[in-house]
Amino acid sequence: EVQLVESGGGLVQAGGSLRLSCAVSGFTTDDSAIGWFRQAPGKGLEGISCITSSNADTWYAASVKGRFTVSSDNAKNTVYLHMDSLKPEDTAVYYCAAMGVCTVVAGGLLSDFGSWGQGTQVTVSS
Repeated sequence: EVQLVESGGGLVQAGGSLRLSCAVSGFTTDDSAIGWFRQAPGKGLEGISCITSSNADTWYAASVKGRFTVSSDNAKNTVYLHMDSLKPEDTAVYYCAAMGVCTVVAGGLLSDFGSWGQGTQVTVSS
């Protein structure tokens, strides 16, 4: 059974940092790209980052580029999203997703991944 479990969310002041983890089971991070998405209150789902199955390529949305870094530890079957210089507008529920590919269309990451985690809340106070 494919499972993804996010952790690491919380409350942080603007300018602070957090590292989200996405622990996967039922497959390995060698087998699938991992996408990171977020949904802010009252807004739609936004794709913010993606790392390919080979870890060779990464992608970031313009809204987070230069502040967020995605990485993968294949030995631990875990993908991380390190978030620096957090802003109040980064407040959202963050999800990781697998069983898909990093497809970017018109600057946006497509959300056609087959498996999703439950999400972790990130709240950035001003």
